[in-house]
This record gives sequence, C-alpha cells and structure tokens, in this order.
Amino acid sequence: MLAQFWAGVLGGQPAMRDDSWHFVDVPGFTRLAFQRVPEDKSGKNRLHLDVDVPSIDVAVEQAVGLGATVVGNRHSDAAGSFQVLRDPEGNEWCLVTPPS
Repeated sequence: MLAQFWAGVLGGQPAMRDDSWHFVDVPGFTRLAFQRVPEDKSGKNRLHLDVDVPSIDVAVEQAVGLGATVVGNRHSDAAGSFQVLRDPEGNEWCLVTPPS
C-alpha cells in the first residue's frame, strides 16, 4: 500500500477511505491521496516529489528499508544534491539537500 510507504517517508498515519482510495495527512503539509487505477504504469510519472532531508545517506537507508529502490548515482551541483528513488510501485521521486 503506497499510503503506508509514504507515511513512513513523510510522517503521518496511512488511512483508508475504501479499498481503492488511501491517503496520508502529512504533518505540516497536505494530504497525499492514492487511488487505484486499472491501467499499469507506463512511461514517466505525471508528478515527481522532491523530499528535502538533512542527510541523503540516512534518508536513503530509511527509504530502502520501507521498500524504495535507488535509481542511479547521487547527483550534486550548485543547487545541492539529489538521489532518485522509486517507490514500491515504480514511481520516481528524489531525496534532496541544499548546497552546503
């Protein structure tokens, strides 16, 4: 269940409205809702989340423990550093830190 995964990454508690619609009310943020669709995922995400973290190393370890997979190498530039991951359903997202 994606709501459980994202609750582990962002905080909050996963909740279920019905079998096809789950959500997480993220503390200090907004509700993330997950609705089951009949089609398989194809192509790139329609939405890509960047999650700001104090330590990419720690956050990657936690996310992988929750079911994420790492995609490629970490990237750093003048804007900071980021690591691309996939959630348990294959949606790409990033852990990011500002430049030091």
